[in-house]
Amino acid sequence: MRFHLALFLLLASLQATLSQDIAHGSLLVDGAQTKAQTGDNFICATIDWWPHDKCDYNHCPWGYSSVVNLDLSHPFLAKAIQELKPLRIRLGGSLQDQVLYDVGSLKSPCHPLQKVKGGLFGFSKGCLHMKRWDELNHFFNETGAIVTFGLNALHGKHQISHNVWEGAWDPMNAYDFIKYTISKGYKIDSWELGNELSGKGIGASVGVKQYGKDLIKLKQILDTLYENSKFKPSLVAPGGFYEKQWYDKLLQVSGSGIINVLTHHLYTLGPGSDEHLERKILDPERLSKVESIFGNLSETIQKYGPWSSAWVGEAGGAYNSGGSHVSNSFLNSFWYLDQLGIASSYSTKVYCRQTLIGGNYGLLNTTTFAPNPDFYSALLWHRLMGKKVLAVSSDVSSPFLRTYAHCSKNRAGVTLLLINLSNQTRFLLTARNPVTASVEENEVATSIHKENSFSDKLKKTFSWVGTKGSEVTFREEYHLTPKDGYLRSQTMVLNGIPLELTDQGDLPTLAPVRNNVRSPIYMAPLSIAFVVYPNFDAPACATQRKL
Repeated sequence: MRFHLALFLLLASLQATLSQDIAHGSLLVDGAQTKAQTGDNFICATIDWWPHDKCDYNHCPWGYSSVVNLDLSHPFLAKAIQELKPLRIRLGGSLQDQVLYDVGSLKSPCHPLQKVKGGLFGFSKGCLHMKRWDELNHFFNETGAIVTFGLNALHGKHQISHNVWEGAWDPMNAYDFIKYTISKGYKIDSWELGNELSGKGIGASVGVKQYGKDLIKLKQILDTLYENSKFKPSLVAPGGFYEKQWYDKLLQVSGSGIINVLTHHLYTLGPGSDEHLERKILDPERLSKVESIFGNLSETIQKYGPWSSAWVGEAGGAYNSGGSHVSNSFLNSFWYLDQLGIASSYSTKVYCRQTLIGGNYGLLNTTTFAPNPDFYSALLWHRLMGKKVLAVSSDVSSPFLRTYAHCSKNRAGVTLLLINLSNQTRFLLTARNPVTASVEENEVATSIHKENSFSDKLKKTFSWVGTKGSEVTFREEYHLTPKDGYLRSQTMVLNGIPLELTDQGDLPTLAPVRNNVRSPIYMAPLSIAFVVYPNFDAPACATQRKL
């Protein structure tokens, strides 16, 4: 009798726990119209200028990963870029405004960037040899990379206070450099002037009126040098942190058609040394705060520069090289993919991740070049998420469920990005079109809410792989979790299989599980999923597919 009573109490307790930890809901995806649209090459990554002795918090994570010393012959570097083809690569960063180019009338010797007391960011001025520039361009041509290059905007200026620089930009060295680039047939997609010099600046700042004049001068140079070229590069600026008044004024003083791309940088998690990074990444309220920046920047462009488009020119989550054992772990993908989702929702055309390699936040390991978890996150986005963004809403009250929807890339249908930030709640979700939801989906949604059987709940919870062989429509699911459930693992797990390079050094196959569309989507706690619905009725996506 006591045994049966104990068993009854155990089952009752387990049922109560499951009912508390499982949330049912519907996702309403509006496939009738797009709410926003990204660019053709949304995924972007940076290569910075930091030397190997750039250190933060007694840790030196950069190795040999800079523009001037990155090993371009490493076999996986080319493979990684080609997997994301065409990957936009932004060459730039804090030290770009101290770099000159060894070409033309340059009179000073071409020395490398070196640590020096009193130098900007603790480093001397440096120089880019044209032999290295040739090597970089041959590499980018072979891998199909799209290049954005950040030019030195402080050349010719002088420092008048702690971080304020004034005077006109001296364009001669940049002119010779761009001329050399054109003469060699190298295609630079866009030229950016300056890095984080806007507003109060980081390390150095330039007044907005002078910045506008400098951009006009660069535009004239580009128009002159590319006059006989069929290809016309974009002018990108200012590559800083968004301050509304400064950005508004920049578009006004530079004038119509000067700035093709308005770039801003994001480091919303604070310093890499913050011991609370994990809590910040899993805080939905904190993740959503960035929406105000995207919204205000959109208003700035609409009001003062409708000829411009918005890019995130650099974003690494945590600044000062990122967080050790955080920025290169599975945990960081919660922040990264959520940022991609939010940025897309505001028609951001490009999102440049700091970095492709280098620091703690590289998509690739600085030493081994092996992919960190965020590389796979970027790759899945690149393969699955199309340009057109769809509105998606949910009747789930929990703020820990983050949902994004796009037209699928190069195929019919819709792809969802689902992020579960909760460490205890499992979600059972049904995707529906608010106008043309199928009878089957409605029946499933209703049956889920009416379930009373404890055994039925267990089956629905744990049996989420679809039945094979039946004549039904399947969806494709890519569930991402950390190895061994450890959030700071540097190994990502896809549908239960750890993602590791093959013995030949190739990427593993990123294969989905196929699931019956009439069954609910199961989202485990602290997991991420891409879910592809090939036959989702979405008229807005009709022209998305390439023939």
